[in-house]
Amino acid sequence: MELLKKNRYPILVIVVVTIGLLHFFTPGYLIFYHDTYRRLSYFPIALGGIWFGVKGGLSLAALTSIAFIPHLLIFIGRGPETYLSELTEIILYLAAGLLIGMIAGKESKLREKYRNMSERLKKSYRRLHNETELLLEVEEQLRLSQKLSTLGQVSASLAHEIKNPLGSIKGAAEILLDDYPAGHPKREFVDIINTETKRLDHSVNEVLNIFRGNQNIDSNVKEESLAKVITRVAGLMGGKLNTKKVNFSTRGIEHVGDFQIAGEKISQIFINIILNALDAVDKGGSIEMRIHKEPEGVYVEIEDSGPGIPALDREKVFEPFFTGKEDGTGLGLFISRKIAEGYSGRITIKESGKGTCFEVFLPEYSNEQSIHKIEE
Repeated sequence: MELLKKNRYPILVIVVVTIGLLHFFTPGYLIFYHDTYRRLSYFPIALGGIWFGVKGGLSLAALTSIAFIPHLLIFIGRGPETYLSELTEIILYLAAGLLIGMIAGKESKLREKYRNMSERLKKSYRRLHNETELLLEVEEQLRLSQKLSTLGQVSASLAHEIKNPLGSIKGAAEILLDDYPAGHPKREFVDIINTETKRLDHSVNEVLNIFRGNQNIDSNVKEESLAKVITRVAGLMGGKLNTKKVNFSTRGIEHVGDFQIAGEKISQIFINIILNALDAVDKGGSIEMRIHKEPEGVYVEIEDSGPGIPALDREKVFEPFFTGKEDGTGLGLFISRKIAEGYSGRITIKESGKGTCFEVFLPEYSNEQSIHKIEE
């Protein structure tokens, strides 16, 4: 097909020459055949004009006229009327080639014009599509900013309400320390109250720092081993896990015993994720924590046996106020990601064969490290 397209003009020339030879070798008295050949001659002229424009139409009309000359010689002796009648055919050939070529040329220009217009429309569509995506992104950022602004106002008022009872709980715990000296069976529980009160106080301050635009995180957080933090979190969650009969297990904790992290802050991340997992799994379900140590840091995977999170919602769960629970605030994962990013870590959702799998990446922490910034 491509070969025929490249050789269209030579093929038309061969057709013209063939018709001329038919004129020449057909006796003059066979008028029907000569009339048929004359009409056939318009086809290569028309195709030449359509395919090659005015130049193609005129050139093939000229070749057809030349091929028609032997036929004219047959009628030279038959009188001027017959001769001129045949000569008029040549004029018609040239007129047909010129007219068809002009029409085809205009059609070609019009087609090129529409093609260029189509290209411009495609470019305009792509530009409009990109600008629309940018506008949607800006609107999404504006919506998130409005949420954060509202949350900042609410957090300031809530902090005041939370800090007052925290102070009372802390004071009561300090009094109990005198009643339960070291070694007493109940001293452990008093220490837990004291430690968790301090952690909650730090958490409130951290939230306030985030929403007030204070980007510096607390550099005085106590260093703790990851193994110790996970053990403590498992102990704190033990009551809730037992109540719902959820099987909680850890793997790989023995390989990260000396890995240091910002204990109080990172434990808040684990608690938030486990609480969400507890809400997601059915009674008798399971939650597994897997720890992998790599050169750049530690990866902690927390996977539950719940129904999982839809793919479209996997990034939304980290936005403020986004929650699938009727009594949820939609802040736990948002604050957890902010804390992780503040310590150069990150939280992502991985594909899971069971339910939902959160992956927490943690670099080793040191009080001497530079203070990272939390993005607003």
